[in-house]
Amino acid sequence: MQHQIKPKSNEPRLTDMAEAVSKCVHCGFCLAACPTYHLKGEEMNSPRGRILLMKEVLEEELSPAEAAPFIDNCLGCLACEPACPSGVAYGDLLTGYRFKHQQPLKRPFLERLIKSLLNNTLPYPYRMRLALKSARLTAGISSILPDAFKPLLQLLPDRLPETVALPSFSPANGERRGQVALLAGCAQQVLAPSINLATIKLLNACGYDVITPADQGCCGSILMHNGSEIEAKKLASKNMTSFPDDVEAVITNAAGCGSGIQEYGYLFKGSSLQSQAEQFANKTIDISRFLLHAGFRPGSLPEAKTYAYQDACHLKNAQKIASEPRQLLKAIPNLTLVEIGDNGRCCGSAGTYNIEQPEDAKRLGMEKAEAIRTTKAEGVISGNIGCITQIKLYVKENNTPVYHTVEVLAETLSSLK
Repeated sequence: MQHQIKPKSNEPRLTDMAEAVSKCVHCGFCLAACPTYHLKGEEMNSPRGRILLMKEVLEEELSPAEAAPFIDNCLGCLACEPACPSGVAYGDLLTGYRFKHQQPLKRPFLERLIKSLLNNTLPYPYRMRLALKSARLTAGISSILPDAFKPLLQLLPDRLPETVALPSFSPANGERRGQVALLAGCAQQVLAPSINLATIKLLNACGYDVITPADQGCCGSILMHNGSEIEAKKLASKNMTSFPDDVEAVITNAAGCGSGIQEYGYLFKGSSLQSQAEQFANKTIDISRFLLHAGFRPGSLPEAKTYAYQDACHLKNAQKIASEPRQLLKAIPNLTLVEIGDNGRCCGSAGTYNIEQPEDAKRLGMEKAEAIRTTKAEGVISGNIGCITQIKLYVKENNTPVYHTVEVLAETLSSLK
């Protein structure tokens, strides 16, 4: 696509954004892959439509406020990238655009309030736990609260698990093969600490010491994806100094965190921290890929099960990890793994999308639940806490359990003893 975007020396990402725009040939292959185009059937709610809008804003032919409703509707699921024959880096374009134009926009008071609440609670486990407990107290008066707050209440878990203090060092079982570090995450520590415990057990079983730095924090991915560049940089730079250099890998077990860290080089592009950020990103790897490369062989489940596997968008589309978790799970002798017949469409979680765009997120969640129901699976497996939280909400009526990949794999360890 031809454009008149003029990169500036003080905006190093603008060159990448202009290149992404120029690669789009408006072929339309992205349309079938895009969840919001599927829901709305509108060109401006498709990737190629949004690319045109962003191009016109960057050329100063259109105001950011005019484009905002359509850009806001984007899940950032990146399903368009593997569908694109021209290799448009839509994710870089979207992130760069949001850094440049999201924050200055004048938004309604309630919208700004909710975004501020999310930015100041989700990245901090203690604050998040306190906020969730406080929100439970408002459940009885939810009918009189502004509509903007109701999606937050709908996502509240029935109960919060007890706080778990992760060991700063967990030694390998048997013969030691090396040492890795674990990114604990933020929301996951509050909503499902069992995921981190299962991850440590699996890594120890593979012969790896696990270091969990006590001073680590949120990876910053949620802030990156809503355009909060300065705050995201603060969180990212803190993590880059919190993790030791003498580890083979930094392990992530949340798709959103893993893909966010892969963007660190882009986040710090043109700064003195770019090289360090790229090195940290290169050392970071999802638990499923690490376990497969380490040769992990699971044992059996206590009883035979049929589970459906759900691709987390930021695992499949952003990190290009789809076969690895399936290979690990299919190696469990008494587990039958079935596919959800929706071609990996986003469940509607997408960071904070299910709070900020609740109606579209609800439709996607309900469609995902129906696709799961038709598989007749006894449970669902995913590799991302956001997906797990969203799917649980919509399969609740069927009492369908939702697990993280590592929880299922860790359950097989007892049969190996």
